Amino acid sequence: MGYKIKDLEKLSGIKAHTIRIWEKRYNMFTPARTESKVRSYSDAELVHLLNVCILYNNGYKISHIALMDKDAMNNAVAKEMVGTPTDSSSEKLLKALVDLDEELFSDTLNALIDKQGMIVTFSDYLIPFLKRIGVMWLVGTVRPCQEHFISSIIRQKLIASFDKLPVPSMNKKAVLLFLPENEWHELGLLFYNYTLRENGQRTVYLGQSMPYKALVKCITDLKPKAVVTSWLAISDSKRISHYFKKLKKDIGQIPIYVGGSQIASNKEALSDCIEIKDLSDLTNI
Repeated sequence: MGYKIKDLEKLSGIKAHTIRIWEKRYNMFTPARTESKVRSYSDAELVHLLNVCILYNNGYKISHIALMDKDAMNNAVAKEMVGTPTDSSSEKLLKALVDLDEELFSDTLNALIDKQGMIVTFSDYLIPFLKRIGVMWLVGTVRPCQEHFISSIIRQKLIASFDKLPVPSMNKKAVLLFLPENEWHELGLLFYNYTLRENGQRTVYLGQSMPYKALVKCITDLKPKAVVTSWLAISDSKRISHYFKKLKKDIGQIPIYVGGSQIASNKEALSDCIEIKDLSDLTNI
């Protein structure tokens, strides 16, 4: 796949100007050139840059890194990947995505969760990481299999972490979580569910693509203290507004909390719903 230098900047966190200096001074990269003379970097060069970042963030001098052959670099990177998470955790996650390396991704994620906890890991590492994947989607440099592979591992970790939390008493009023019909992006909702449960809330999780009539019937029967959902699938504000106006009318005074990228860009469509801007909006339920 062909990456522009600005893509490398967004994915690695290293300024394009610095990448050019490393390329010129140390001959670290040999990008191809398009007909218009624009640099084009391969998957292998992205992985090489991520390896450089891992070593650089762990105190290696760039002049020393530049002298390493492939085996020496791989050995040094492998050494740095053992143990507690470092500033290079984001590079490790991205490298695992490119290489479809489950062991690296899982070990990095486990180390972060053990040290930081699931909420900090998701907020400070996984959300920025998923945004980087979004950039890769936009430039056409991530394959569906890579995105599904990584999303599946994150989903497993969230569910496993959730399963370790105590189950609240049935006497507590529940918070109900669901995704609208044809909405399949579940990671955000799983994280909301984990956050609520860690804060002692009883939750009822309905999951993906919930049929509208069945949803309203469930809310009517359960009478939850609040309803939580997320909307990531691309949609127009008119459809979003219609959905939440109807839901608000059908379930009465029960508060509706809504997150997701489509809500952030269509705030005017919320119709008396509460936007989830940060975790405090959930923990205050």
